[in-house]
Amino acid sequence: MDEHLLLQLIGQPVNTEFTWDDFVKISFSHHIEILTRSKDIAERLFYIHCAAQNAWSLSSLKNYLKEDIYSNRGSLPSNFLQVLPEAIYAVKATLAFKDEYMLEMVNLENVGEREQDWNEKVIENQIVTNIKQFILRFGNDFTFIDSQHRLIVAGEEMFADLVFFNRELNASVIVELKRGKFRPNYLGQLSGYLTVYDMTDKKPHENPSIGIVLCQDANRQFVEIMVRDYDKPMGVATYRTAQEMPENLRKTLPDIDKLQNLLSENDSKSETVR
Repeated sequence: MDEHLLLQLIGQPVNTEFTWDDFVKISFSHHIEILTRSKDIAERLFYIHCAAQNAWSLSSLKNYLKEDIYSNRGSLPSNFLQVLPEAIYAVKATLAFKDEYMLEMVNLENVGEREQDWNEKVIENQIVTNIKQFILRFGNDFTFIDSQHRLIVAGEEMFADLVFFNRELNASVIVELKRGKFRPNYLGQLSGYLTVYDMTDKKPHENPSIGIVLCQDANRQFVEIMVRDYDKPMGVATYRTAQEMPENLRKTLPDIDKLQNLLSENDSKSETVR
């Protein structure tokens, strides 16, 4: 993503005119979709640029418009701008994440139409699959690396829930899933994971790894105060489940602890690409 546009998107003034390179890279159908679903010119330019640079298909564009990533861009409470070494890298990291995500965990079309087919194991597997797909919605530059990633230092063993690699950021991203409201000790745990991961897994040419706590509820102001004195780049996002999910199906869903165990069980089925 162009540096001038990145700064413009976070409200920084730039002395440059809009170029038409991105405009001609996407189809007429893309433009119609953006034109009819964007509220102003700034939002249109944002989606035109992202669609062109990331080669979004029309269906991908529709999904991103539905999720309103423009309104949520860069809203994640974090310390990125304070601790990341290069300004443009910090800006890119700030724009890469939202502060809230919808977890559409279950695709009923894949589970079966009959209620008696909705057994717990099928739904659990659907949740694991869709959790990974959900995280990948951060952008095309994210690649899944591992779940329940084993970290060892000084004879002590730890396991990070989810690890991704972002090509645009040239950095790994560790995501920790938490049930309930944000707690300050989550940052301490995640900071420890980042320290060990950068010691044992990070390549010399890569940027510092980034950590994201994903919990059900968080007070933004409180998070910003708690995270400011850490020297590891971290942010806190919240998640919520789809309200339209049927009540009888919602009751069968496992809690976040079960989900973390399932990630470990399904690790052998996942491909590791880096």
